[in-house]
Amino acid sequence: MKIGFVGLGKMGGNMVERLINDGHEIVVFNLTKPEIDLAVSKGAIGTVSLEDLVNKLPDRKVIWLMVPSGKPVDENIDILLKLLKKNDIIIDGGNSKWKDTQMRSAKTSGKGIFYIDCGTSGGIWGLKNGYSLMTGGDKSAVDFVYPIFKSLAPEGGYTYCGESGAGHFVKMVHNGIEYGMMQSFAEGFEIMEKSPFNLDLKSIASGWRYGSVVRSWLLELAVLAFNEDPKLEKIKDWVDDSGEGKWTVEAAMELNVPANVITTSLFNRFRSRQEESFAGKVLAALRNEFGGHNVVKK
Repeated sequence: MKIGFVGLGKMGGNMVERLINDGHEIVVFNLTKPEIDLAVSKGAIGTVSLEDLVNKLPDRKVIWLMVPSGKPVDENIDILLKLLKKNDIIIDGGNSKWKDTQMRSAKTSGKGIFYIDCGTSGGIWGLKNGYSLMTGGDKSAVDFVYPIFKSLAPEGGYTYCGESGAGHFVKMVHNGIEYGMMQSFAEGFEIMEKSPFNLDLKSIASGWRYGSVVRSWLLELAVLAFNEDPKLEKIKDWVDDSGEGKWTVEAAMELNVPANVITTSLFNRFRSRQEESFAGKVLAALRNEFGGHNVVKK
């Protein structure tokens, strides 16, 4: 297929390359030129604006957005709605909030334009291994662009989830589960790191990959991390979040689901960003006040 692709960041650029490698013709646009030039060197068709991109596409236009969630998505949609016509298709492959996706779909459908949400997982390894894709939206439009999904996903890695918003909802929950799994591994490795034994964490992580009930791709990544830095002394214990963990917890509260592990893992990420915990100071002060217990003063 010949499609437009907007957003050539770490994932977007690799996705374009994977599509080109599978025979698709990709017309690209990015806010900064070096990324466009790199994509062109891999076989893409470069453009200077969204209008230029749209003009280089065939009669029924398909445009994949791979831009940060929130305002950037809406800004691109507003421009594209002036350039596209009935039956054209916009695919949002970023980490958009599912409720925002539903509103955007309603907005574009008013113009006769289809809006597909595609939750995309695979990170920087997707170029080689493929991406797990979770789509939502009108089934006829999804079927029309299926060749794109088939090229991006490994065999068995594509799922049509249902009506508009379903794909981004499922991807949101996927990321929430990911938070919990990562936190569990983190706590387990810290227990071993603090044990009285001189444990080789890389060796243990590597061994768990074979036959263990906790074997996973995350363990493979842990092996890579320990191989580069056995004691992880080169990085700080500061962990960001994409926002999807928060949205998963919000959804759990709305649906009355006790998502204890996911919620705790999210709060642990918040804690990692504090140089010093004020809550910890309050705990120490209260313990000192009622029991005369020692406090450590600066």
